[in-house]
Amino acid sequence: MIGLITPSQNEYRSSEYLDELAFLVETAGAVAVKRFTQRLDVPHPKTFVGKGKLEEIQSFALVNEIDLLVFDDELSPSQVKNLGVFFGESIKVLDRSNLILDIFAGRAQTAQAKAQVELAQLEYTLPRLTKMWTHLSRQKGGIGMRGPGEREIETDRRIVRNNIALLKTRLQKIDQQNETRRKSRSDKIRVALVGYTNVGKSTLMNQLSDSEILAENKLFATLDTTVRKVVLDTVPFLLSDTVGFIRKLPHHLVESFKSTLDEVREADILVHVVDMAHDAWEAHILVVDSILAELGAVGKPTILVFNKIDLLREKLAKDGTVAYGPMVKGIKKQYLGPKAARVVFVSAAQKEHMDELKKALIIEIKQAYKLMYPYRANPY
Repeated sequence: MIGLITPSQNEYRSSEYLDELAFLVETAGAVAVKRFTQRLDVPHPKTFVGKGKLEEIQSFALVNEIDLLVFDDELSPSQVKNLGVFFGESIKVLDRSNLILDIFAGRAQTAQAKAQVELAQLEYTLPRLTKMWTHLSRQKGGIGMRGPGEREIETDRRIVRNNIALLKTRLQKIDQQNETRRKSRSDKIRVALVGYTNVGKSTLMNQLSDSEILAENKLFATLDTTVRKVVLDTVPFLLSDTVGFIRKLPHHLVESFKSTLDEVREADILVHVVDMAHDAWEAHILVVDSILAELGAVGKPTILVFNKIDLLREKLAKDGTVAYGPMVKGIKKQYLGPKAARVVFVSAAQKEHMDELKKALIIEIKQAYKLMYPYRANPY
């Protein structure tokens, strides 16, 4: 794994990003062996890192039989080409975006998720095409047959563009079907679980809805939006679990998954789940807020749920510098009001303080129903 230390990304932040990259690597099924960092003002335009660092990486890779290098930032098409030439065919070069796309491809289950991931992969691939991609011409019979004098690379680009157009058409049809489904349930208040990846949204969904959604200690365990009807204290609502966010999320992936995230955009209430035991939980909140803004989903009533407090208490007990109680009070004071309508601390895995979360949900959902049906005696 290769990262940079820059004026905008200090050594601590670089190490934090590489920790996350290691988790991504392991989620993808590889083994994280070694980290390399270099101090540069900006990435090297041709090879991301300098020549000396490249030689150091190559030497280590050859001695230790390393066959995969992952760069922590998105590589430009020229950087991909130059690094491929430098390291040769025996060592594969990926960047963070490519790795995330690979994980998404392995996790996609439904036709919509598979089409969205394939679209993101093709849009990522298009500017990076080289002659190694000529195998694409065999994927679709009769599409993109090379004309007289036409170069193979031009044929491949045409095939990729055709596939992109086909996928976009397919996704438009799926979006129309999803829109019809959403309209059929528009009389119910909708609550969407959002948050950084691996914060425990699926576990929380299972506790609130008595369902059995896959919940793993892996990044992006959930890709497809799951919707369940839930009734709390005679109050019905629709609860959706959505794909987790992450720093440096590939732009193509955000674009491709915007239709899936319509559940977030059209939700009446957001439940923003945070992993309290993670060192970078504050940064995670900012990442999620940023992506919500990009999706046009800001300004909704939000319950901020700090999850995994059991792990946090264990962590604080070992550290001994901060007490749990004062920390919780400080966080409530910081986030209650400007950031969230309500702040709740829970452990979804241990079912701790779940009643408090349910009470907060009931209050917000009842208020939302009153706004939706102001003239009904019992709006729900």
